[in-house]
Amino acid sequence: MPASCTDIRAALAACLQNSDCVMIHRNTPAECMKPPLVDTLPTTCLQLKRGYTECKRGQIDMRKRFRGNKPIASSTELEAGSGAKGTSVGGGMLYAGKGSYEGVGPKATDGREEQGDGVERYLRNDGVEDVRKK
Repeated sequence: MPASCTDIRAALAACLQNSDCVMIHRNTPAECMKPPLVDTLPTTCLQLKRGYTECKRGQIDMRKRFRGNKPIASSTELEAGSGAKGTSVGGGMLYAGKGSYEGVGPKATDGREEQGDGVERYLRNDGVEDVRKK
């Protein structure tokens, strides 16, 4: 459990090192995390900062003392340059909402094939094809 926040801490440190606050303005990462300069950080760093504080809070939460913190799914989600903004990594969902491939591909059928002459073909559970009028 003490090592459950190491991945997100490393991602936060990398994000801070690549931010304009450290690279251009030559501030220390600790100075960039404090209120006057925290507004200049990119959104990714702010999200990682919030995630890191929630992870550390989860370590002392008595409700999570047996299960521990949830592990981070993959570190590629945390890296800033991996894929387009707002897309999912690996085909799954990144955050809440619809899946990335929902609505794409052939239309799902329930075993019935409609025909224009008022007859529909129906595939029964035992594999026998049945024809009936609409």
